[in-house]
This record gives sequence, C-alpha cells and structure tokens, in this order.
Amino acid sequence: MLKELIDQFYLENQKNREQTRFYITDAGKCPRAVFFKFKNAPREPIDARLMRIFEHGDSIHRNIFNILYRLRLGVVTEIPIPSQEIISGRADAILCVGNENYVLDIKSMNSMIFRNLTAPKEENVYQIQLYLHFFNIKKGILLYIDKDRQEMKEFFVDYDEAMCKDLLDKFYALKGQVESDSLPAKLEDFPRNWQCSYCPYKATCKAEKGEIYKTQIA
Repeated sequence: MLKELIDQFYLENQKNREQTRFYITDAGKCPRAVFFKFKNAPREPIDARLMRIFEHGDSIHRNIFNILYRLRLGVVTEIPIPSQEIISGRADAILCVGNENYVLDIKSMNSMIFRNLTAPKEENVYQIQLYLHFFNIKKGILLYIDKDRQEMKEFFVDYDEAMCKDLLDKFYALKGQVESDSLPAKLEDFPRNWQCSYCPYKATCKAEKGEIYKTQIA
C-alpha cells in the first residue's frame, strides 16, 4: 500500500519540460536520442525508482556544497552559464583553491561503477570542458562519489580549446538537423553502445527507418 502511494507521488510530480535549447549535459550523448527529445518522440516513462535515485544524487550534491561553504573556499554553487544562442547549463560550483579558480562538477554513482573508475568518463569531460569554456576558467575538477560507500575520487581537467570547438560544432550541426527534421544516424555500434541499453527511445529508434516519431507526434 505505502509503496504504491509513494511511487504514485513521484510519477504524478514528473516535470515534462519542452526542450528548446541544448543542455551542456547533452554533450557526448547519442545525437539521435537528443533529436527525439526535441521532437517529443514516444519514450519509455521514467519509473519512480529512477526518480528516487536522481533525488538521492541531488542530496549528495547539497551535502558537498555545505562542506565547501564551511571550508571557506570562496565557492558559488549552481551557476548558470552566460546566456547562449542554443546551449544552456548550470555548473555545480566554482571555487577557489590556492588562489586558483576551478569549475567543479559532481557525479554520483553506485559502487560497482565507482570501483572500476580509473579515469573520468568521456561524456563528463565533454561537459566540464564546456563549463570551462563558457566561464573562461582554465581548470576543472570532476568529483565522483560512491553513493553506497561514500568514497570519493577526483580528476583534474585542463581546458582544451580544440575539444570545445569540436563539441560546439556538433551542437550546431545537430541544431540544423532538428530544424530541418533530418533524423541523425544511429550510433556506429548500435545497439551495443552502452547508451542504447538505457535509452528511453529504444522502441522509436529501432522502428523501420527510425521515423515512427513523425506519425506519432503529428
């Protein structure tokens, strides 16, 4: 009884926001999945358990913010990037350590993934690179937290101008595809890519020619 009521609460409070600009967190994601999101294509619903996982991650962020404030690191948190034509985003924090400014991006994960993490995830590097670009800061920190054991790993990232240009070029190319209703190609290793396993648009993507979305949102 109680489980069903709690699940219902989460499901009834889902926020379905229409996407009009890219998010920095779209960097490194499958272009086709991002395209489908813009087009409001049919997708699998987010279940209540996953929503609770996201909420737990938010609470970990708030705890870290509280510690950073108490450490007096000159920290500001949840800072939107300067207004951009097609991209929006909000960095977890900007802080000052040893008279140097850093962009901080916090990622939480389960113990199994954390244990095998020996380098920052590629998509996380893409995201923090864009934060560095828009805030004109040269150094970043990716802080990974094990949600189960509360262990931490940190990786330092230096600003890479060439990488940021490539990422922005890809965003502008995808913008053209969204505006022209031109469906991006599937990932080269579809459906083996790890993103495919968790993609809420699997059914739409697997449909013949991937164009089922056009008939269902018309």
